[in-house]
Amino acid sequence: MKMVKEYVLITIGVLLVALSIQFFLAPNKIAAGGVTGIAIIVNSYIPRFQIGLIVLILNIILFIVGFIAIGNKFGAKTIYSSLMLSGIIWFMERTTALNIIITTNQLLASIFGTFLGGIGLGLVFNQNASTGGTDILAKILNKFIHVDIGKSLLVVDFIVTLFAGISFGAEAGMYALLSVILNGFVIDSVIEGLNISRQIFVISSKNDLISKFIIEELERGCTILHGKGDIAKKIHIFFTLY
Repeated sequence: MKMVKEYVLITIGVLLVALSIQFFLAPNKIAAGGVTGIAIIVNSYIPRFQIGLIVLILNIILFIVGFIAIGNKFGAKTIYSSLMLSGIIWFMERTTALNIIITTNQLLASIFGTFLGGIGLGLVFNQNASTGGTDILAKILNKFIHVDIGKSLLVVDFIVTLFAGISFGAEAGMYALLSVILNGFVIDSVIEGLNISRQIFVISSKNDLISKFIIEELERGCTILHGKGDIAKKIHIFFTLY
């Protein structure tokens, strides 16, 4: 059941990323880093190659390079996420009803597209998965050049936004860079928000009754600490996360 929930959340996250690309970023030529950013640039030069197909091809190439360079360190969730993202984008591109442009304002597109995609990536990352792509390049750089993965991702994304500026103009490149910066903040906020927990302390002498309730009803674990009060000679302190 837990695995089903994880894959459902990953699918929702990937869908949000695909929507951000299809409706906001791609129509406005905002190549906000990553494989999807590269795909947007390539698609502008070779329109016959759809973005979803380019993403799929690039991910396959990167997975092969990754297997050769750093071994089998890619989980099933990451492979699923990357293939699902390519498939959803490809489906949207081939569906006429979904080929709509919500806004032609690049600022609005970069803001809303980044927030939508960032929420999606946050959901994916929170399930210990990723959408592949430049994450693999970052891991390769980390292994051979010993650069932190976070910094490696920034370097790769910066290079993509640089090419976006060359391809679509300086203004589009700056919007792409803005999206990359905002994306990091959104992802961190989503992950932090999803992992909020509450600490609860219960002081009582009825340890058996309370521990049974926590374990069976709340389905949580608890730690029992033994203490001594001024009035009660012996008390039990329950600590649990909820």
